[in-house]
Amino acid sequence: MHLFHKTNIDFLRWRWHAVILSWIVILAGIGMIATKGMKLGIEFAGGTAIVAEFDQTPSIDAVRQALNRNYSGGGEDAIVQNYGDPAQHRVMVRVPQVGGERGEDLSQVAKSVEDALRKGGLPHFTVANTEIVGPAVGEELTQKGLWAFFLSLAGILAYIAFRFQLSFAVGAVVATVHDVLVTLAFLAFFGYDMTLNVIAAILTVTGYSTNDTIVIFDRVRENMRSHRRESLYDVINIALNQTLGRTVITAGTALLSAIALFLFGGEVLHGFAFAMIVGIVTGTYSSIFVAAAIVTFWRRKQLRPATASAAVPSAPAATGAAQSKRSKQRKARAS
Repeated sequence: MHLFHKTNIDFLRWRWHAVILSWIVILAGIGMIATKGMKLGIEFAGGTAIVAEFDQTPSIDAVRQALNRNYSGGGEDAIVQNYGDPAQHRVMVRVPQVGGERGEDLSQVAKSVEDALRKGGLPHFTVANTEIVGPAVGEELTQKGLWAFFLSLAGILAYIAFRFQLSFAVGAVVATVHDVLVTLAFLAFFGYDMTLNVIAAILTVTGYSTNDTIVIFDRVRENMRSHRRESLYDVINIALNQTLGRTVITAGTALLSAIALFLFGGEVLHGFAFAMIVGIVTGTYSSIFVAAAIVTFWRRKQLRPATASAAVPSAPAATGAAQSKRSKQRKARAS
């Protein structure tokens, strides 16, 4: 299936614009995280989360007042928000962990929150879900998540450096880091929690982006053999145009699946689906602009066409041969 036929788009013309745009988004995300912090899910921050399903949805202020009056830990640090489908009248209450690591201490916090809600004069409710994570478990999950990310980057760098060249490997890794930073920036902009689901989405995005980049780099390598007289600039542009249809089809189908998951997957999968949507878009963008741009920056000496240097030395040789021939003809006439 061919969506585009013989396109000739100069993608590398916009590489500096793409780099500047990426830096703007990444720096804005870093500033947001530095000033307001990254919201951590219960898996990493530790704490207790209760999802209460009411007969009628109470106001968030009423739930918080009930916690302030009846919960020993107070409601100042609690996160209270509507949860899931509004027709289900669900409210999620999440409080930081104040007990120890023993099972009875952890469960006691959940019971105290439930009792506080029942004493607060709120509509009748049932507990739909309870999630409890101790601080030590949250710290362990954080370390494992970071190790998984950095080991995946090391594996990507080693594989592409072995299969292609170091400049290609650096371009792929920079593009992958770019995708992660942009995804984190958008998660901070829209206030999503950093959960295990989001970590899974980010790792999935790194694999997706790397695969897309490898397909383009593979075509670049083939074109470097078949277009030896072309500059590296033209070779990369040709490869990007040749793989454009495949890139659009792959990204489009993956994006449609992520959007469907975001719309119909429920509250639990919102963060995962949102990270996938942002990651797919930025992964496609970085494969076309960022990874290719890094290769051109790294190998800028090869951006000029080889034909220009090959044509110059041949001219003096041809001129000298012609002059020698005319000299011989003049000597023959004289004799």
